[in-house]
Amino acid sequence: MAAKKLKQAFGKTVRECRLEKNLSQEQLAFESGLTRNYISIIELGRQSATLDIVEALARALETPASVLIARAERTLR
Repeated sequence: MAAKKLKQAFGKTVRECRLEKNLSQEQLAFESGLTRNYISIIELGRQSATLDIVEALARALETPASVLIARAERTLR
């Protein structure tokens, strides 16, 4: 259960960061080297992101991976 909640929190965090940067899912996909569909699945909390994926998203969002994870964890409190 906790893993599912963290997965959903991380997805929500990615979406919030993407919107803060005024990026579409397509733009984030291009910048991160992922597909738009995969971005959508992560944002919906349906897929766990590997460390490589977290790093790719962080790079594309111009924020440290640790910040993405910390923001997701804060939403769980």
